[in-house]
Amino acid sequence: MDIRNIAIIAHVDHGKTTLVDELLKQSGAFRENQSVAERAMDSNDIERERGITILAKCTSVEWKGTRINIVDTPGHADFGGEVERILSMVDGVVLLVDAAEGPMPQTKFVTSKALALGLRPIVVLNKVDKPDAEPDRALDECFDLFANLGANDQQLDFPHLYASGRNGWCDNDLDGPRKNLDALFELVVKHVEAPKQIENADKPFSMIATTLGADPFIGRILTGRVETGTLKTGDTLKALSRDGEKIEQFRVSKILAFRGLSQQPIDEAIAGDIVSVAGMTEATVADTLCDTSIDLPLFAQPIDPPTISVLFGINDSPLAGRDGKKVQSRVIRERLMKEAETNVAIKVEDTPGGEAFIVSGRGELQMGVLIENMRREGFELSISRPQVIFKTEGGVRMEPVEEVTIDVDDEYTGAVVEKITGVRKGDLVSMNPGGNGKTRIIAHVPSRGLIGYHGEFLTDTRGSGIMNRIFHGWTEHKGAIQGRRQGVLVSIEDGTAVAYALWNLEERGKMFINPQQPVYQGMIIGEHSRDNDLEVNPLKGKKLTNVRASGTDEAVRLTPPVQMSLEQAIAYIDDDELVEVTPNAVRLRKRYLDPHERKRMAKAS
Repeated sequence: MDIRNIAIIAHVDHGKTTLVDELLKQSGAFRENQSVAERAMDSNDIERERGITILAKCTSVEWKGTRINIVDTPGHADFGGEVERILSMVDGVVLLVDAAEGPMPQTKFVTSKALALGLRPIVVLNKVDKPDAEPDRALDECFDLFANLGANDQQLDFPHLYASGRNGWCDNDLDGPRKNLDALFELVVKHVEAPKQIENADKPFSMIATTLGADPFIGRILTGRVETGTLKTGDTLKALSRDGEKIEQFRVSKILAFRGLSQQPIDEAIAGDIVSVAGMTEATVADTLCDTSIDLPLFAQPIDPPTISVLFGINDSPLAGRDGKKVQSRVIRERLMKEAETNVAIKVEDTPGGEAFIVSGRGELQMGVLIENMRREGFELSISRPQVIFKTEGGVRMEPVEEVTIDVDDEYTGAVVEKITGVRKGDLVSMNPGGNGKTRIIAHVPSRGLIGYHGEFLTDTRGSGIMNRIFHGWTEHKGAIQGRRQGVLVSIEDGTAVAYALWNLEERGKMFINPQQPVYQGMIIGEHSRDNDLEVNPLKGKKLTNVRASGTDEAVRLTPPVQMSLEQAIAYIDDDELVEVTPNAVRLRKRYLDPHERKRMAKAS
């Protein structure tokens, strides 16, 4: 059978997962009466809640005698480690571009990786039925993007299609019949080359592992594309590291192939197909699985370095251990090490005390998803403010810079530009009117300046602005960047917050807690209206007397508290503060709970 291996790449929300749903339906991967969830490929709870793809996933469809293996990739640069590995496993990419928004920062990120590997993209202009769609402009921008990224003549001569993934049609012309996705299937079979590996079917078996999974019944599973040879269940293989060292020798217990949304056991894997192999105990991502006669590993794609680090520690607050079952540092370390094994974009280091671990990764979103997964598994953690990773080149301290693309209503442009260039030390690259009363701003901003900026940005633009960011490069350290301007309200008592006390504190600032919520000494219960921290007592009840005057006992009416998401809390805290994360709560606290110790540490620093 003919094989084609393709990846679908695009910016966040341009419709990758929805298009894959339709490809599966129209290829007959589902039965007529089969009930299938919307965005079937986003199987993980957090992916469904947030409407984003976090993990790259494979599926496979059959079209007129050709097996097409499709990989749905994440659009966020924070999960770029997934994309980089996946692209080395395919022979072609379908680049999906929103006909209204045109190519966006993440489009640039994934496309540059694909072009560097020599892949020839197919461009699909999606959502052409939106009222503000401008497919011709989007197509011109795609050509400019390819040219700027150094595409060769073959890559610049890319075929393009017009589509609406949600409505399940794709045509060569904008005024086509708009019936189905046949045009896309036919173009993939015609334009994407069959895997070169098929010619190497008679050589010894080899494949490079690109994703790692686990199954409760068959154990560790490594997925990749078979580079050479064929593999049968029961064969003996060895695993080689990137440097060519032998990791282990094992017997293949099962071979699984992708068929629609499920994986099915097969007896033999052929060169060029994407399969999963079980039976190993130590081999991991980027290792070569091969016949025992091979001694040289296959080339593994280098991974971009992490740009931020966060300290994961045990929860040592007075409320520790009430919600979660997993609280010991040993258990936290095991879970982080397991994460680092499957996610090559994350690094974990121990700290001298052994009570905390430095986790380095790509961005706040990636860290937020890891912490969210852990709290759902029953962990309790204390999390520090994200720190940017610096490096030294030729005696000069360098820091990471991100390219930020902002689409904002014209009236808010001034406020955004002032924050980005003035307060956050960014450099403005371009500012162009985008039509419909919007402006597109592109700037290079230090990663430090962007930590915690997203919430402020949404406030400045009344929730209408869209901001996208991507790692751009390194620059000389730009000096101090102003952090949070407001101080915080810190509790001086342990107990349960009282409505009357919170009502009296409202003139001091915004509250983060409700009445009847447990609080402890050193816990942050609100934001001070001034720039200094203020110690307050949220337990102070009303002193009752035996005299009742009319009007003194009216019901206390409280302003609703500010509710922060996990990412907002992590971005909000200062260097001397922590976020306490448990399965049922996200609390802010000072690193040192005792006020005397806080003063002592502040003097020492």
